[in-house]
Amino acid sequence: MKNATQEFVSIDDVRDGIIILKNGGLRGVLMASSVNFSLKSEDEKQAILLQFQNFLNSLDFTVQIIVQSRKLDIRPYIALLESRHKEQTNDLMKIQIEQYIAFIKSFTESTNIMTKSFFVVVPYDAAIISTKKGLLLNLGNKDRKEIESDKEEKFEERRNQLEQRMGVVEQGLVRCGVRVAKLGTDEVVELFYKTFNPGETEKPIKTS
Repeated sequence: MKNATQEFVSIDDVRDGIIILKNGGLRGVLMASSVNFSLKSEDEKQAILLQFQNFLNSLDFTVQIIVQSRKLDIRPYIALLESRHKEQTNDLMKIQIEQYIAFIKSFTESTNIMTKSFFVVVPYDAAIISTKKGLLLNLGNKDRKEIESDKEEKFEERRNQLEQRMGVVEQGLVRCGVRVAKLGTDEVVELFYKTFNPGETEKPIKTS
């Protein structure tokens, strides 16, 4: 089952926040904030739409915009409250914390509280100009150290190109009033883990 899942996922590695695909392509992920459109005036709405349209029209590469809706995982907050309850020496405060925990649990069980996250995936796929035969001939004259050095150099070149694209996307979104943050390696791994393991939020967590 594990091997079947690995074959389904086209990711080879995540390095310095950059997703390396099995075909050699690179992907960068930007997390974007939302804009409360309903609170804007008509002029502001038109300005935002125009700026976003100009941003999209200025791109000479494709981007993927992903919106994730997930049920809010309240467990870490409950665990924190329970930890504070154990540390509390004031009886009145202990009772108040107990009542608050009960209220939070009751409220979240009766109401689906959803969170939305917005991501922009920026791609870079290097053009392949070498023939398979020529590539094999070139590799045949190099030792492993030279091959690894060439591989590292090509990765740096592709990463620089990807980061330039990510900079363009970031600037365009900032002009639209959207805050942007590049995901690091840990954040990217966590994002994919939660994507492929949605049931993890249903499992109980240990409290200290």
